Amino acid sequence: MNVLIVDDDRTNLLILATLVRRIDDAEPVTMDNPFDAVAWLRDNSPDLILLDQMMPGMDGLTLLRHIRADSRLDTVPVVMITADIATGIRLQALEEGCNDFLTKPILVPEVQARMRNLLALRQSRILLRDRAALLSAEVERVTAALQRQGEELVHRLSCAAEYRDPETGAHLERMSRYSRIIAETAGYDGDFAAQLMAAAPMHDVGKIGIPDMILLKPGRLTPEEMTVMRQHTTIGHGILAGSDIPLMRLAAEIALTHHERYDGNGYPNGQAGDDIPVSGRIVAIADVFDALTSTRPYKPAWSLAKARSHMQKAGGQHFDPVYLDAFLSSWDQVCEIYETFADKQAEPSLDEV
Repeated sequence: MNVLIVDDDRTNLLILATLVRRIDDAEPVTMDNPFDAVAWLRDNSPDLILLDQMMPGMDGLTLLRHIRADSRLDTVPVVMITADIATGIRLQALEEGCNDFLTKPILVPEVQARMRNLLALRQSRILLRDRAALLSAEVERVTAALQRQGEELVHRLSCAAEYRDPETGAHLERMSRYSRIIAETAGYDGDFAAQLMAAAPMHDVGKIGIPDMILLKPGRLTPEEMTVMRQHTTIGHGILAGSDIPLMRLAAEIALTHHERYDGNGYPNGQAGDDIPVSGRIVAIADVFDALTSTRPYKPAWSLAKARSHMQKAGGQHFDPVYLDAFLSSWDQVCEIYETFADKQAEPSLDEV
């Protein structure tokens, strides 16, 4: 531990330096010129500072102000040594950040006791700071591990849903990226946009619970079959809800709300406007657009222009107009994703060659 001593009296410097060396692990740094001390402090951070009040060129109060103006030194204890016992000087020093006082002529036992106490306090603060840093690093590590676990669960459950609904192709890849673009363009921070992209592929995980005769039926569903199909929202929410992992909670929210409509005519709960979570309003746009531009058993893929026109007409009805504008204003990125992650064409069978 370094103890900086600033005093224009060389005798005082010698006495104080001797007393510092009597303290275990303490080493004095002595200076008889306060300007030299200011220069030294630019690159060094002692554990305790002892400074004289009455010095030529710069008094102790002025030097104290320099010390406290440096954020690196704001917790370093400072003891002012003064022959002036006036209350005004002491109050001013306290207001400037002085921690303690020594009165000349100094008493050796008093000086040693005060230095030991202040150095012990300094060590305790450093240990607390280091412990806080370690705890912060551990929290970050655990949080990152939970994030990875959540992402792995999302990936595995999304793969399971794809096995039940093989017609989706690269749907999950595209719609999750569309969702991220909407969030970023709408002004959300990168963390939320990334979380949304990671959770969006879980939107249809509830289809695991839909019978094959309905899920894989070629052609349109009857009203009764549609009622069963719509249950995938609540089934998906039931699978994902209640997790301690934030990503899974977000995925549960998306699974439940991505078929709600801005005008309140969606399902399963008929929510409207801002009552629908942001995640559900964003994913609804990405999901519908990709469904329109993808081939399904009951329809051919729409052109991008036709899908865009349809989406524009549905603003304020099916879709939140703010997020729809964010989507359409990023049209170049949308087209790039569409091309990059296009569905692969099936290879022709030997009978077709």
